Amino acid sequence: MNSIDGRQKLPALVALTRLDRPIGIYLLMWPMLWAFWFAAEGIPTLSTLLIFIAGTALTRSAGCAINDYADRDFDAHVTRTRNRPLATGALQPKDALITTAVLMLLAFALVLTTNPLTIKLSFVALLLAVIYPFTKRYTHFPQAVLGAAFACAVPMAYSAQTNQLPIAAWILFSAAVIWAMAYDTLYAMADRADDLKIGIKSTAIWFGRFDLLLVGLFQLIVLALLVYIGLLYERGVIFYLGLVGAAGFVIYQLWLCRHRDPHLCLKAFLNNNWLGMTVFIALFADYLIKP
Repeated sequence: MNSIDGRQKLPALVALTRLDRPIGIYLLMWPMLWAFWFAAEGIPTLSTLLIFIAGTALTRSAGCAINDYADRDFDAHVTRTRNRPLATGALQPKDALITTAVLMLLAFALVLTTNPLTIKLSFVALLLAVIYPFTKRYTHFPQAVLGAAFACAVPMAYSAQTNQLPIAAWILFSAAVIWAMAYDTLYAMADRADDLKIGIKSTAIWFGRFDLLLVGLFQLIVLALLVYIGLLYERGVIFYLGLVGAAGFVIYQLWLCRHRDPHLCLKAFLNNNWLGMTVFIALFADYLIKP
């Protein structure tokens, strides 16, 4: 009977952790990969890289589970989230807490194979990941908290690869935070009408009619910071061509959202995967040609 119950819960657990929607893993992974390639100035240590890729999937899944626990009384009232497993009753709140704990412990076990500095940074990342879902009730800037949580992968990558935190790590950390604020504002724009009804706060609500102007400004700052980091590391033309491609994606996203259509705002949010991938491919190729 227990095995049958387990099999029935499996699809709900997949939905809870969003393993069927890996966009969050990708958006967490790209800045981490940027950081590894800059920190190593080329190909990073393979074992450490694999640890971080696995940790990215685990921590993002855990973050989704604790997010649904925090939003369990709200999701049923939001069109996009009303079919989530806690909203439908397919899972109970304790299931989300247990899932979060198990996944975080597995991720921490991976971190323990690195070095003391990285282990210390992981506690900051854990704290931010846990408090983020609850900030939507108290501040219009939960996107900043999410950005900091996602961007923790950057200094952790640097510390794991070099056991140091140079100024470049913090510049790239800032770029990752601002990038997350930009794309998560697009995500919040898709839910803005529902969020206003139920009292959830977001940058999309706070920015009002200036939402796309500020998203565009954030993305411009991200690109400028990436240019600066490229200069610090003496990157070549391929890297900068990648940033031109990334700028094209920014323009496309803003154009998609010009009428604030929720479905197109969500599409623009998803497009950030291609932006992050383009920057990484350009960085990877640039280091191959110009070590």
